[in-house]
Amino acid sequence: MRRAVRALAALLILLPAVSPGRAASLPGAAEMIRGFEKVVFGAEYTGAFSDSSYVKKFVVPVRVTIEARAAADRSAAVRAFVRQAGRSIRGLDIAMAGRGGASNFTVHVVDRRAYAETVRRIYGNPLMATPGNCIVRTLYGRDGITRSDAVLVSDEGDALFRRCLVEEILQGLGPLNDNSEAPESVFNDTSRLTSFTPYDRLILNMLYDARLRPGLSQAQAAPLLPAIQRDARRRLPR
Repeated sequence: MRRAVRALAALLILLPAVSPGRAASLPGAAEMIRGFEKVVFGAEYTGAFSDSSYVKKFVVPVRVTIEARAAADRSAAVRAFVRQAGRSIRGLDIAMAGRGGASNFTVHVVDRRAYAETVRRIYGNPLMATPGNCIVRTLYGRDGITRSDAVLVSDEGDALFRRCLVEEILQGLGPLNDNSEAPESVFNDTSRLTSFTPYDRLILNMLYDARLRPGLSQAQAAPLLPAIQRDARRRLPR
């Protein structure tokens, strides 16, 4: 079995929500491919021995559970976004785990006071830094992602929670890097977005195209990306 590596993504959000862009505002093919390569072939944070330079994605069904420890019950919002992701990303099998069923993606919803403790428990490191308002840990190897855990702060506003929910679940599916130049994307930490935008739907649909196998390097994937981008764009609703 190939050694799994760990990656985490943290997010600090201070801005209010705005409306997402329409599909018609998507950048051209070349810019879209550059944006895809930025978030897929890398990771915002990696361990000392990590190699994030290849395609990372689930190749098994993703089954989600919620660890709800916040005062407010955010479970309905989590379930709704999992359903949206399942409808929006072709090639991805994602759903809530059945009662008592096994899961490979846990969404931990906590109030601020429990955030650091929860992150440190997931990592098994009582001294690790816990930046931002939300974080995702993803275990992966060249055969694909095996598990993700997202920790979201619940009690610092609806806009912040929604932003964290969208970004961390999407990043836990494979696009682990940020892109400060991406328009209309939650992968751009300077954006104000709280929705699954057309830009991000295109990124995820490109990633979960069957032609793009986990473990492919950027050089190996490059010849495939023009056709993958074109086909994924055609499938987006107008």
